[in-house]
Amino acid sequence: MSDSSEERLNELETRMAFLDDALAGLSTAEAENAQRMLAIERTLAQLRVELAALRTGLDDDVRREPPPPHY
Repeated sequence: MSDSSEERLNELETRMAFLDDALAGLSTAEAENAQRMLAIERTLAQLRVELAALRTGLDDDVRREPPPPHY
């Protein structure tokens, strides 16, 4: 193999290694973001339950609220 071909092969192998590392980093970041999103969704669901309970406890059911005066 000539020096030029060997240099090119080394450059391509270096780039491939960099891309593999970048892909692994992106996969890790995506997995972490998915976990964060699940936690946020669980928190939101719990807050909705708590809000509904507060409205019921305060007799603040928006379905039984009278319409605004301009109707």
